[in-house]
Amino acid sequence: MVKRFALARGIVDYPDGGRKIHTEPKPLLGGWAIYLSFTILMFVGLIFTDILPGKDLNLTVLTGIAVAGLIIMLGGWLDDYFKLKPAQQLVAPLIAIGLVMVSGLGVKVITSPFGGVINLNDVMWPGLAGAVTFFWLLGITYTTKLLDGLDGLASGIGVIGALVIFGLTQVTPFYQPSVGLLAIILAGSLLGFWVWNWHPARVFLGEGGSLLIGFMLGVLAIISGSKIATTLLVMGIPVLDVAWIIIRRVFWEKHSLAQADRRHLHHRLLDIGLSHRQAVGFLYALTAVFGISALFLGSRGKLVALGILVLVMAFLAGLLVWVYKYKKNRDAAS
Repeated sequence: MVKRFALARGIVDYPDGGRKIHTEPKPLLGGWAIYLSFTILMFVGLIFTDILPGKDLNLTVLTGIAVAGLIIMLGGWLDDYFKLKPAQQLVAPLIAIGLVMVSGLGVKVITSPFGGVINLNDVMWPGLAGAVTFFWLLGITYTTKLLDGLDGLASGIGVIGALVIFGLTQVTPFYQPSVGLLAIILAGSLLGFWVWNWHPARVFLGEGGSLLIGFMLGVLAIISGSKIATTLLVMGIPVLDVAWIIIRRVFWEKHSLAQADRRHLHHRLLDIGLSHRQAVGFLYALTAVFGISALFLGSRGKLVALGILVLVMAFLAGLLVWVYKYKKNRDAAS
């Protein structure tokens, strides 16, 4: 239905022969299918089960999540239709983040890798908890936006992330049935869309959909007990890719962050000769390995795993650059 709606109104993504590697116009707005499926089933859970709301998730927060998601989707629709400027694109995510924070969502404690927890409300700076919540949600929201460069990549990694959070909520020390229900609804909504988004994609997420995935994973990480380290392990590769892009664009090349290019990790995998599906599958595998490891590691183990992830990313980046230059020089010589 969303696909037909987007095609009828000309809300499509056109290939450009460069960063956009598809060969024919593709309908956008696919994120609406995810948002509507998730929201409808969340309220079905509220009405027909005794799981929602739960002790970890009250009705105010649930309503805040639904309305915040709607704001992100409306902002994304406006961007897909009117091609908003970067500053204008920020408005909807900022409003959505502010809304869920006002509804009561926030990072209140952080588990210390040296034992115990750090209560952010007890530290000297009273605004630290709010600042951590704000920048966490903003960062993870834009991570999936920048990740959405290959068919099925953002939606598939979103499925893995939601399933890992679901698994974590089912472990005895962290048992949270209400959060687990939300996580599995999100995983199912994303998986239903992924079928249409797998290469060759029949419909794209659109701006709203790519932002919504990261936003929802960030929200689930907070309400599952500030399991930010777990979500960072799941999203580690794209997070590090985005961090490198920011450093490269701002400090090295000295141009705007909004200036898109074709130098993301997933594009580099294509440049060295991997097929579209191979590149996406490789990133799925890395995400799954580090995500599943989070289910069996304590706080200190997760910190070590994050360090290993950084080393893996650095090695991978160096290897891809070397292979790319080797292929380029070989082709030039021939």
